Amino acid sequence: MRGILVPLFMGAVFTLTNSAAYASEKLSADVTDAEAIPDTPAGQAMRTWFEAMNSRDPVRIQSYIDRYQRTSSAEDYLDYYKYLGVMALVRIEESEPNSISALMTVSNSDQLYRVRSVTDPQDRTKLIGLTMSAIDRPEDLAIPRLTQKDALAALDKKAEGLRANEKFAGAMIIAKNTEAIYARAWGLADRSNGIYNKVDTKFRLGSANKMFTAIAILQLVEKDLLTLNGKVEDYLPDYPNQDFANKVTIRQILTHTGGTGDIFTAEYLANISDYKTHSDYVEKFGHRSVEFEPGSQERYSNYGFLLLGYLVEKISNMSYYEYVRRNIFEPAGMKDSGFLPEDVSVAGRAVGYTEVDGSFIPNSDSLPYRGTAAGGGYSTASDMLQFAKALQSGKLIPAALLNQASSPQNRGGWYGYGFQTRGKAETAYFGHSGGAPGMNAEFRIYPGFGTVIVALSNMDGPYAETLADYYATRMPAEP
Repeated sequence: MRGILVPLFMGAVFTLTNSAAYASEKLSADVTDAEAIPDTPAGQAMRTWFEAMNSRDPVRIQSYIDRYQRTSSAEDYLDYYKYLGVMALVRIEESEPNSISALMTVSNSDQLYRVRSVTDPQDRTKLIGLTMSAIDRPEDLAIPRLTQKDALAALDKKAEGLRANEKFAGAMIIAKNTEAIYARAWGLADRSNGIYNKVDTKFRLGSANKMFTAIAILQLVEKDLLTLNGKVEDYLPDYPNQDFANKVTIRQILTHTGGTGDIFTAEYLANISDYKTHSDYVEKFGHRSVEFEPGSQERYSNYGFLLLGYLVEKISNMSYYEYVRRNIFEPAGMKDSGFLPEDVSVAGRAVGYTEVDGSFIPNSDSLPYRGTAAGGGYSTASDMLQFAKALQSGKLIPAALLNQASSPQNRGGWYGYGFQTRGKAETAYFGHSGGAPGMNAEFRIYPGFGTVIVALSNMDGPYAETLADYYATRMPAEP
């Protein structure tokens, strides 16, 4: 979820890039350490956080939590550290007594971050906010672009290093002007049976499924069966919470501005296999009120996309799964994609592995009954390339509607209609990430480069996105 500000450890704010963040192998020549952070109240807060995170020491992290009145646990911070890696300070941008802004990298990718710390002028131990936002690299910190041959060779080396260090197993395809120029797979799809991943291995997509849901909704818009400005009550008159239904529009749900909330409550996680249909989710969560006045904020919402899937079913008079199969997978030529339940044996579907106490175990206990309109279905790298081709050729929705869907539609500029949006001018891209224990997916279309990048993994993130970033920052600039 690159570019999305979400609560960090319930006491600060962090910007996730698909459930995580990344870092550079090589830093700018002006890299400095924590001692370069000014000795102001805001600087002290940033330095304490920086050093505590890099220490990986729960006691030191707890000391930071206590000192700055944070409310999350040291374990929460360590979980985020697993995605970040080692942080390095590049330079201080601005510094005032109670606010400071700095650029930082982290060791798991090439992503550059802007970190901002703001303290209460009346109480230097009270943080008003700590934000860490993914940003595009300024010209003086840009990573040099390579020839195609060198960029792909560098990617090979990077991926092999991650595989050798038990960080990544999966598959990747890169296409230029619709033709694949790179297709490789690494690691094991099934560790118990010694089955290796292939380019046509089926990987779970996580939230990348949201693109299919958005296309389904936009197809119904194109057929005049619903409108983007229509409200939930216009199509679901029996929706459990009528106050919710008469406030929230389809456009707001598609852009995460509807205040529709999430599903990952303790009760849901304890009974995850009980939710078998989209109506089950609406029955459970449909009584809730909106989290904020629709349109006034933006917050990533899995429930919103489950509700869109339920809408697809009500309007089309078929299951969400049947609709997507007939109207997206078949026209696109996606023969190896689907949503079959986890208790159904699917030939070629990888086992997901999550790391627990240094060992890799199947992610079965964390999986829902089956994938939904919010995420969790499966596909192959080859099929996702077919999806990209169908999108760009107009087979799924008209070009004008795709242009809207793939352009920023919320104030933060990080989301269109079911597509994450990032970058500027020729480096702009759209697509979607997906991540959960034992799965990681990254799908990107760079119109200015004529390039499609697909990376899928059956291990914990963020390394599918790491590899997509790694190639994207080095790929040749010519169209």
